[in-house]
Amino acid sequence: MTVNLKGRSLLTLKDYSKKEILYLINSALELKEHKAHGTLKEKLDGKNIALLFEKSSTRTRCAFVSAAVNEGAHTEYLGKNDIQLGGKETVEDTARVLGRMFDAIEFRGFKQETVDLLAEYSGVPVWNGLTDLYHPTQILADFMTVKEELGILGNVKFAYVGDGRNNVANSLMIGAAKIGMDFRVVSPKSLFPDKILVKECEEYAKESSARITITDSIEEGVRDCNVIYTDIWASMGEEDKIPERINLLKPYKITMNMLKKTGKEDVIFLHCLPSFHNLKTGIAQKYPDICEVEDEVFEGKFSRVFDQAENRLWTIEALMVATLT
Repeated sequence: MTVNLKGRSLLTLKDYSKKEILYLINSALELKEHKAHGTLKEKLDGKNIALLFEKSSTRTRCAFVSAAVNEGAHTEYLGKNDIQLGGKETVEDTARVLGRMFDAIEFRGFKQETVDLLAEYSGVPVWNGLTDLYHPTQILADFMTVKEELGILGNVKFAYVGDGRNNVANSLMIGAAKIGMDFRVVSPKSLFPDKILVKECEEYAKESSARITITDSIEEGVRDCNVIYTDIWASMGEEDKIPERINLLKPYKITMNMLKKTGKEDVIFLHCLPSFHNLKTGIAQKYPDICEVEDEVFEGKFSRVFDQAENRLWTIEALMVATLT
């Protein structure tokens, strides 16, 4: 499969075709194999990459840094207090400065508008490491994990259970629609995804023969599923909504009983992390009903969450190589 992504940004998976998404996933699988056998070559020697973080991160930051190091590139971490982004200086001006000094920019923050402006004005590839609307690099890792486990992506029955209108759910639906999955959002009606986005995804689905189902029925949503996926119930910046979300989403907690409802003995469980599965973090201690998945599932034989976390590295590395060489 040959595609040319040089110079391209990744702001949302809407911008990439099925062929391009599959190319990145297959490239990531090859990079992972090369690393394991000691045959990885540094393709980004001399490249400088700016990492802009308005929101804190474990996996995104570590994956971008490790991927760059694997390929011989240098990264510069720029936190919200390190530069003038959106403060004394407009996003447009920051983009034009960074574009003169760096070969690419990663942004993780709040507004989608910010990453869009960085791409418009910088003149270099910009990668969306997460915004309030989309999380495209996460979905590349998710689909890589599914491909490793099941050997296929098309026709996979994939249920996202929980807050159906957050950035992960949005991006999963876009990616699944483009790839050709049988994708279900299983959530309370008040947390259904945006209707305009659903319509867009239904158009993508016509081309790929995907199926998109939005339902509040757990039984309907998880029946025959190969993959069950969830996320925490309140995203960063939504802590004030935690009591409300607990009331809405308690029935949608991932349990062993829910996995049994799939009817699949080889179902896999995915989670983008972090997770409140074990009640050991501060927020979970304050709100003991906030756990979106029971520990038996998270730590059990169906869980692939740490394979998934590792695959952030390989898919991001594939994206870097594809857009910079």
